[in-house]
Amino acid sequence: MSATVSDRTYLELSEEGGGAHKFYEVVVDGTEVTIRYGRIGAAGSVQRSSFPTWQKARSAAAKKIGEKVRKGYAPAVQGQRAPRSVTRRQTTSAPSTARATAPVLWRFATGAAAFGIHIDEDRCWVGNQAGDVFTLGHDGSVHSRFQLPEGVKCLVADEFWIYAGCDDGRVYDLSSKVPFAAYDINADVDIFWLDIHEGILNVADRAGRLTVIDHEDEHQWARNSSGEHAWLVRADDRAVYHGHTQGVTAYTPDGGRELWHTRTDGGVLFGWQEDTAVYAGTSHRRVQRLAKAGGVLEAEYRCDSAVYSCATAPGGRYVFAGDAASSVYCFDEGGTRLWKLGTGDGSALSMQYHDEKLYVVTTEGSLICIDASEAAVTAAQGGSVPVPVDVKLQAALPTYTPATTVATVSAPTAGEVVLECVQEGGRVRVHIVSEGYQRDWNVQFPRSVRVPGARYVVDGVHAASGGFYRIRGEIRRLG
Repeated sequence: MSATVSDRTYLELSEEGGGAHKFYEVVVDGTEVTIRYGRIGAAGSVQRSSFPTWQKARSAAAKKIGEKVRKGYAPAVQGQRAPRSVTRRQTTSAPSTARATAPVLWRFATGAAAFGIHIDEDRCWVGNQAGDVFTLGHDGSVHSRFQLPEGVKCLVADEFWIYAGCDDGRVYDLSSKVPFAAYDINADVDIFWLDIHEGILNVADRAGRLTVIDHEDEHQWARNSSGEHAWLVRADDRAVYHGHTQGVTAYTPDGGRELWHTRTDGGVLFGWQEDTAVYAGTSHRRVQRLAKAGGVLEAEYRCDSAVYSCATAPGGRYVFAGDAASSVYCFDEGGTRLWKLGTGDGSALSMQYHDEKLYVVTTEGSLICIDASEAAVTAAQGGSVPVPVDVKLQAALPTYTPATTVATVSAPTAGEVVLECVQEGGRVRVHIVSEGYQRDWNVQFPRSVRVPGARYVVDGVHAASGGFYRIRGEIRRLG
C-alpha cells in the first residue's frame, strides 16, 4: 500500500487479543505539520513542526505516514472504532474484624474511587478515578485541585517532581500550577502502576510487562514477566523491581538484564521500597520483605486477609499493611504484629506513613489521616478515639487543567534559564542557551509545547544523573 498525503491523514492500528489500539493523525497546514497520536478514543499527544516550504512540509508528512503504514496502520474514519476498555482495579472490601477502630483525625471524600496517594513535607496528594487530584495540608485543609482528562491510576514523586499516571496512557507532571503531559505510554500498555527515578519512567501493566521510557519520552526496553497483573514497580540506581502474580523480578536499569527472581506467597498486589529492601503485599495475607541484593526473603508480616497496600516508617522500623477487610496493621521490623485496627471507611488501597501519621486512600474513595503514635493507638485499643473531622471542599478552590500552550514574555528576568527548541533530524530537542550549562545536554520538556526555533524561559533546571536537565517551575515562551 502506498502512502499519500492530503491536508489530513488519519490512521489506526487495532490488534485482536488486547494488542495495540491506537491512532496516528497527520495534518499539513501550509508549512506546518501537526501530528496527533495516542490511544483510540483519547485526545492523544500533539507534536508540531515548521518547515521552510510547503513542499518540504508535505515531504516530511509523507515520510511519517509511510513509516506508520509499514508498521500496519491503515486509513480509518475517526470515531467508528470504539475505545478499548481500561482495566480498573477490581477490589472488594469486607467489614473489619478488628476489635477497635483506628484513631482517625480527619477524612476527605474525593467523590470517586481512589488509590493514588503521595505525602510530602508540605502537602498530601490524592487522585481518583474521576481524574481529580487534590492537594491538602497535613491538617486536612484542601488547597487545590487538578482536573485531568482520565482516571488517576497512581501518584508518584521523583525528588521535587510529582506525577500522575492516568487511564489515557499519559503521565502528567503536577509540579507547577499548570500540569503538562510529561510522558506518553504506548496505547497498548494498560497501566497498573508506575515509578519514576531520575526522570526515567518504569511502567507495570495488566499483561505483567515492564516498560521503561527515558526522559525524552522514548521507549528504552521492555520485559515480559512470568506472571500477569503487575501492581509493583519500584526503582533505584541499582535496579527496577517488578512484582506480578508469580513474584518479584529485579532488572538492571540499563538494558533490563534480569538480576534475580523470587516467588512470593501469593500474587503481588502492591509494593514499597526502602534503601536495602523491597516489600511485597500479597494475595495470601502477608507482606514479604525481600533483600534488594539477591532477592532473599528476609521477613514476613502476616495479616488476616489479602494485602491491598503496604508502607514503612523510615528505614523499615515499622511496617504497615492494609487488607481487604477494612483493617490496617502495624508490625515491628522483625515481623511481630503490634496492632490491628479498623479503618472505619473501607479497605486501604494505598498508604504512606509520615511523621507518626498513616495516610490511606480507601475503597470508599476517601483519604484518611490516622494518628499512628503509640499513645493514640493505645487509647484506640482501649476504645478511646477522636471524632474524625469530615473535610469539605472550599467554595472557590483553585483548579488547574492540563495545558498545551504557555504564556509569552518579552524577556527573561534575573535567575531564569533560557532554553531553545531545535530540529535535529526527525526529532525536536530542547537545549539550554544560558551561560554556565552543558549546551549539548537535552532538556526534559513537554512535547505538546515544543516549537522548533522557539525560545523559552523556566524558573530553574536540575542536572539529572543520566546527563540531561529537568525543568523546575513555570514555562514561558519568549516572544
